[in-house]
Amino acid sequence: MKLISEAHFDRQVLQATVPVIVHFAAPWCGLCRLVEPLLAQLEQQYGTQIRVVGINADESLQLSNRYRLRMLPTLLVMQDGQVQYRLETFQSRDQFYQQLREAVQTVLTAPRVASV
Repeated sequence: MKLISEAHFDRQVLQATVPVIVHFAAPWCGLCRLVEPLLAQLEQQYGTQIRVVGINADESLQLSNRYRLRMLPTLLVMQDGQVQYRLETFQSRDQFYQQLREAVQTVLTAPRVASV
């Protein structure tokens, strides 16, 4: 997972040609660190079909406000600059991984609207 700043968000996420999982986290967030190996597993499984980026929510207040973060970690699955899925609550690692995998698979298989 690549950590990016607000300055690189538009280019790395909004203009990406593949779906992007955005992981909003903070250094003090223990649950955020537990999610990271699952994101690495997804990144390995899907290879170049997706991109995974991390955002330090404490240092990126404009993005935190834009996406109305209420808790950490918050994960957004984005495609074509739009939020397709938002994951904020986690009951178990397995349940979280399954939800995220299903979200990614749905985005990857959904027909895309051609831009004119």
